[in-house]
Amino acid sequence: MLPGSIQISGEALSGAETRDVCESLREGAVRLLSLRGCRLADRDFARVCRGLAETRALAQLNLNLGVVSSAPRVRQLADGLRGNRSLQSLFLHGSPLTDAGLALLNPALSIHPSLVALDLGDCMLGDEGINLICGLLPPDGAKSGLKELTLSANPGVTAKGWGRLAIAVAHSSQLRVLNLDYNPLGDQVAGMLAVAVASSRTLEVLDLEGTGLTNQSAQTLLDMVENYPTALRTLILAENNISPELQQQISDLLSEGEEEEENEAREVTAREKNPWICQNNSNSQMVLMTSGLGDSLLAETEM
Repeated sequence: MLPGSIQISGEALSGAETRDVCESLREGAVRLLSLRGCRLADRDFARVCRGLAETRALAQLNLNLGVVSSAPRVRQLADGLRGNRSLQSLFLHGSPLTDAGLALLNPALSIHPSLVALDLGDCMLGDEGINLICGLLPPDGAKSGLKELTLSANPGVTAKGWGRLAIAVAHSSQLRVLNLDYNPLGDQVAGMLAVAVASSRTLEVLDLEGTGLTNQSAQTLLDMVENYPTALRTLILAENNISPELQQQISDLLSEGEEEEENEAREVTAREKNPWICQNNSNSQMVLMTSGLGDSLLAETEM
């Protein structure tokens, strides 16, 4: 267990145990809280949400596997999020939210000042839910938004909804990781996503495992990686009807791009250590290089 973390999985929590969790939240002693698959009485869930509103330390909250199981609980979670300022990652994978539940939660998500990672996999979402999520991916120059988004296993979303997401991704200046695994996307949606990846300046990881793709999709993605500059570094295509040869070609091209980026980074480091670059002619140049470290996201590997 990590320092400053409470991680409980699949347990029925008593009122006393829940009070202890909430007290730790209020004291600012918890940075990661995972109640994955736990069973809580409604009043105890409400206590946890009040603790969420009061804490100033919590960075990651995992309520995967049905903990948020009703509309009243969605409202309580929304109230907790509205009072919270510290949360960076929220995991709701396997919660029966539906579009109606996400509509209740969305106002709190859209105004949260720190949230950068959201898992809504297997939440029974449809096209209306995707439209709400697109609002969390503001275009270039707008307010801050999500950097990591998981929408795995939401088969109710149609090609129209995925097309809307692809447009949002293309214009998002911040999204780095997009997990769409185990959705019935097919080749048409994959083509739209290829255009989005080519347009995005930040997307580094795209998970399309088990999404009904064929060699047609793979060829489109290969052409995109080969002919357009992209930030993409990882493309997951397992469990699709795609030849191993095409998968290997795509992987090799992405690896080449990563090696080039590492070489450029080493050159930048060398210039920063010695910014005076002397030329063979009589002129001298001073090159000022700046670099920024990317935000570090907390990661919870369990669903």
